[in-house]
Amino acid sequence: MKTLDKIPTGKIERASKLVQTGVKIGGNYAKYYGKKLVNPLHTKDELNEDNAGDIYDGLKSLKGSALKVAQMLSMEKNLLPSAYVEKFSLSQFSVPPLSAPLVRKTFKKYLGKYPEELFDTFDRDSINAASIGQVHKATKDGKELAVKIQYPGVAESISSDLALVKPIAIRMFNLQGKDSDKYFKEMEYKLVEETDYLLELEQSMEITESCACIPNMEFPGYYKNLSSDRIITMDWMHGVHLSEFTKTDFTKEQGDKIGQTLWDFYMFQIHGLRKVHADPHPGNFLIGEEKTLIALDFGCIKVIPDEFYIPYFELSDKENISNDAIFTEKLYALEILTSTDTQEEFDFFKELFKEMLTLFTSPFNEEVFDFGADAFWQKIADLGQRYSTDPQIRKMNGNRGSKHFLYMNRTFFGLFNLLHDLKATVRVNDFRKYLG
Repeated sequence: MKTLDKIPTGKIERASKLVQTGVKIGGNYAKYYGKKLVNPLHTKDELNEDNAGDIYDGLKSLKGSALKVAQMLSMEKNLLPSAYVEKFSLSQFSVPPLSAPLVRKTFKKYLGKYPEELFDTFDRDSINAASIGQVHKATKDGKELAVKIQYPGVAESISSDLALVKPIAIRMFNLQGKDSDKYFKEMEYKLVEETDYLLELEQSMEITESCACIPNMEFPGYYKNLSSDRIITMDWMHGVHLSEFTKTDFTKEQGDKIGQTLWDFYMFQIHGLRKVHADPHPGNFLIGEEKTLIALDFGCIKVIPDEFYIPYFELSDKENISNDAIFTEKLYALEILTSTDTQEEFDFFKELFKEMLTLFTSPFNEEVFDFGADAFWQKIADLGQRYSTDPQIRKMNGNRGSKHFLYMNRTFFGLFNLLHDLKATVRVNDFRKYLG
């Protein structure tokens, strides 16, 4: 893959790149409507393929927050056309890496020395490159190490990148511009955290120590003396990426074992630590030789405050969902319903969220749940399809819910999808024995 000697870092430079992408998308629509005139049955499949490819190609050279948004969207399998999901999922693994001279320059700036001065060996070619940083393999004192290097300019361009992406997201999710600020501020806050590698180092050490009680899990060790605010060094972990493992002919027993570990890992964090690894895409997990789950990259950690945690999980109880007074009260507490809603909005969103929550919280109301069951996923797909094409919902304010939903929903969507890929059956309350 071609390497990058330079990443656009200026606001105008990055904006012009997105404008070029917009021109290409405009051309794709013109081509689509031209074909539609000739053949009224012509579908949007080709349009989606072309747009997804052009958007991804534009974002991958920018890296940073814009590409991170694409990565987040790639997890929304029931929200976007498959062409976008498939193309955006490349942002987890397949992004042009920095060139060797740019890597050396980054080391000299942030650790005061070139990589060959710090390590016994250092592979000049990265092992993988994603949205915010890339990973190189190194050795020191007989240990194999993974060295993650942040792309230049990523931290400084977060605010301007989100300003560029915001109009697209507002249209896609039917948000009201002014009222949607809380979601974009939450995203900006988390992205700023993700670019602070010293914070990631601290979070990584804290969570891996706390979760060491969960069997069948492995974590890398971390090295403060070889890390900085833009470089982080950890143990090299041997394993197969979770997405690659799920394409193999694994047994039901293996899928259940890994799935149970994954479920316990997340439930322990949410209920025991009140904070969670909120980036559950397959690139952050490896499967070890003994079918252990190896968790990587603790840059995105979501703290769950009590004012959100309590009503959120009270609504996972089917008895509370069926109790109209309690259900309505919790919807207000979670900002799903607001005092400014019209009667039409009140009725519509109350019914919508009752249906959604009944479906999405169904795993929590069972002792054992099969995430591989097609019926569960077909219901999710049907619900998503029905409301994505509902003309009534387009007329209403789509700003629904506390800002904390943004990363909590991302966590559960990602977790459920990973468990589905593993075809895992999990014992829902097993994690409680680790809470102490």
